[in-house]
Amino acid sequence: MPDLSTSYLGLQLKNPIIVGSSGLTDSVEKIKNLEDMGAGAVVLKSLFEEEIIIEMEETIYTMTNRHFVFPETMDYMETVVKDDILLDYLQLITDAKKTVEIPVIASINCVSSQKWTYFAKEIEKAGADALELNLFFLPSDNQRGEKDIMEETFEIISKVKGIIRIPVVLKISTFQSNLIRYVEHIDQSGVEGIVLFNRSWLPDIDINNLVISSGFVLSSPSDLGNTLRWVSIVSGRVNCDIAASTGIHDGAGLIKQLLAGAHVCQIVSTLYINDLSQIRKMTDELSKWMEVHEFESINEFRGRLSQSNSGNPAAWERVQFMKNFRNLIQ
Repeated sequence: MPDLSTSYLGLQLKNPIIVGSSGLTDSVEKIKNLEDMGAGAVVLKSLFEEEIIIEMEETIYTMTNRHFVFPETMDYMETVVKDDILLDYLQLITDAKKTVEIPVIASINCVSSQKWTYFAKEIEKAGADALELNLFFLPSDNQRGEKDIMEETFEIISKVKGIIRIPVVLKISTFQSNLIRYVEHIDQSGVEGIVLFNRSWLPDIDINNLVISSGFVLSSPSDLGNTLRWVSIVSGRVNCDIAASTGIHDGAGLIKQLLAGAHVCQIVSTLYINDLSQIRKMTDELSKWMEVHEFESINEFRGRLSQSNSGNPAAWERVQFMKNFRNLIQ
């Protein structure tokens, strides 16, 4: 049988499938089920600073509707709310590490740089194997330029790397003015890995009720191409490990990302659309494909078709495709 094991962030995984941050990884029971179904690692459901802020605001609103509230009470309630949410998250890490053998990667999503170090240190103490930082800068913010985004990113990385020893991985979005330069700078900052990409919230419009609504929450196989392009371009240009995310729904998608240069692949949507048995199906497809092509390990073919190794590097940067439809428009 081919060897499906791989290394990611210095951690040994039995296969390259990681279940990404989601509702699938928010309890010990669910994480144990994922391990039993063959997952190589899990990323815990993200700890969102925004959720803490919203809950604090709701608590403060309730308190301020009373006839009189001591200022000290307000400070106390803010601390209690924040600590309760964080303690629940830390307990999840501790209990998961006692229950499963696969790596458990924590995930935090902050909107201000002040909270990163506080959360990160407590997460390390709880026993997480690594920490995934979620960064998201929307280009509609015309008050913040590329330089500002770079500086904020490196400030966050520097603060976190300065106080914890566990591996740090950055999960980013595609919304950058010069993505490859951004990734190369992240690599130089000393992180152990980078995840391409965060799946952004997609807005929609309800034309019947005339309100803004949520668009497609789950990815589809058609979303694979953009991640595949950038994994291939980044592979060979950075020293840190690369995790592919978004649009990976089957064994073929997994194999493609590994050929492009990914060390691991994060999956979520396909497990919601199908079920947890999809993990086993994907690893079986990978194993059979490796047998057919006589690969004994993933390292024998990982990155074979990356931009730096392929015989047609320009194909990964091609954005014009009209010639493919020449017969249709004549």
